[in-house]
Amino acid sequence: MPMTHKTMEDFARSCGVSRPTLSKFFDDPTSVKPATRKRIEDALRSSDYQPNLFARNLNRKRTRSIGIVVPTVTDPFYSEMVSRIELRLRDEGYWPIVISSHGSSELEAEATRTILSLKVSGALVAPLGRRSDPKAIEKLMQAIPIVYFDTYLEGDTPFVGNNNVQSVSTIVDYLCRSGDAPVYFDIPHVNHNSRERVENYIDAMRRLGQEPVVFGNIEDYTWDFERIGYEQTEKLLDNGSLPGKTILCANDRLAFGVMAAAYSKGLKVGRKADCDLRVAAHDDHPLSRYTCPALTTMAQDFAAMAGRSVETLLTLLDEDGTTVAPKVNLDATLVMRQSA
Repeated sequence: MPMTHKTMEDFARSCGVSRPTLSKFFDDPTSVKPATRKRIEDALRSSDYQPNLFARNLNRKRTRSIGIVVPTVTDPFYSEMVSRIELRLRDEGYWPIVISSHGSSELEAEATRTILSLKVSGALVAPLGRRSDPKAIEKLMQAIPIVYFDTYLEGDTPFVGNNNVQSVSTIVDYLCRSGDAPVYFDIPHVNHNSRERVENYIDAMRRLGQEPVVFGNIEDYTWDFERIGYEQTEKLLDNGSLPGKTILCANDRLAFGVMAAAYSKGLKVGRKADCDLRVAAHDDHPLSRYTCPALTTMAQDFAAMAGRSVETLLTLLDEDGTTVAPKVNLDATLVMRQSA
């Protein structure tokens, strides 16, 4: 049965080391002598003692914690990103603290205040964008290093995200070569990604000598993309006013709604000759391969985005004078499936 120790002082006495030495070990095991480190490690194996790292961190000017703020953790895109970032931070010896703003500017501002109160070392932030409170973000930036990922606010803060110029032009070129030129289903411009993608669609179509066609209600602010994809597509099909047979959606979640509405109306989606519509999108959402048919899309590089975001923040935390790239735009990969 393991020995019980309630406090760090109790455990330090049982190890035969001082409390400051034990504290140094928990901060960095390599900072104590090998013989002392072995004595502590042997004692840990025969004891149920667990240091209260959270309480110890709060006594420091800065902790070994990193804040992560995202618009929503229910979206599998952000779930995937957070999972990768968490694991990478833990490998680097940092404790991740994840907060969702749930699409609310008030909750995003509250998240920045919470992160500051926890005295984290730095933060990785995917801001809401259009609804963000710049003053709240600015206050955070003045206190700690931060890095934006996936989307950003204007300014000099480092950013790691998708190269929308490359990704949109790639899928537009593919759709034009493989069938009818695509019409573009836009979403509310909640952040810079939605705006950049429609602009790059228009540019890519014109470079190919095609007439760009954009549709979709962009006025109502919402992150409920599946719903608006379904409702707007259903209405257009009922009116017979769907503007094309090849639909490029601003993101995969919108495409899920489009495909569900088409199915409800008895239409067949796919790239075969007997299909009524082709549907393609952007992101390679974790569920995209499991739609019916599987969704053709541009796959963002999740691993590189998470890795480069963490690396950039750790470089800022080192404070050794190393400069970081102000913006890192990662190329995406075309994933051809059965929907287009």
